[in-house]
Amino acid sequence: MRAALVRRGQVLSRVSLAYNSLEAIVSLILGAMAGSISLVGFGADSVIEVSSSVVALWRLRADADLVRRARVEAVTLRLIGLSFLGLTLYILIDAGHALYLRHAPEKTVPGIFIAAASVVIMPLLARAKRRVGVRLGSRALTADAMQTSLCTWLSAIVLLGVGLNALLGWWWADPVAALCMTPIIAREGIEGLRGEEHCDDCA
Repeated sequence: MRAALVRRGQVLSRVSLAYNSLEAIVSLILGAMAGSISLVGFGADSVIEVSSSVVALWRLRADADLVRRARVEAVTLRLIGLSFLGLTLYILIDAGHALYLRHAPEKTVPGIFIAAASVVIMPLLARAKRRVGVRLGSRALTADAMQTSLCTWLSAIVLLGVGLNALLGWWWADPVAALCMTPIIAREGIEGLRGEEHCDDCA
């Protein structure tokens, strides 16, 4: 039974890895071309999601060894936490700079599509990954599921920012949307460094 859960977790992590790799590449390219801070931040978050999936796979491979499992759990949470804090700092500096200079990003319809796709796909992946993490009693895996849930909220924020800029010409909506992402990202980073995550069902 546990072996089957581990295999399912590995499949879900590989699916996340593939989708987030595509999401990261597209978002970073489109964001750079359009000068969209929220899209670039979203792409950077996707890179962190890729890292999260990789360390989740690492965790699953260590499942049979209790001592190694505990060590991998702790390292995984802290690596993800540091990555999120770095992303928070980047967004704060870049979005603040854009607002100060009144830098208007270009309209990007493909950016709207990639954000909208993530709003649909990410919740499904997060729910499935969380079930596996809870049943395995793994804080690292449920933290990875929370990272995927976080991606849903970030997708919605990015969609709002680039959508308002494209439809209404509100240039400030993009950097403001990016800034709205930072409290969520920073909280996950701090909790990762503390070795915490939002799973009430896990010991």
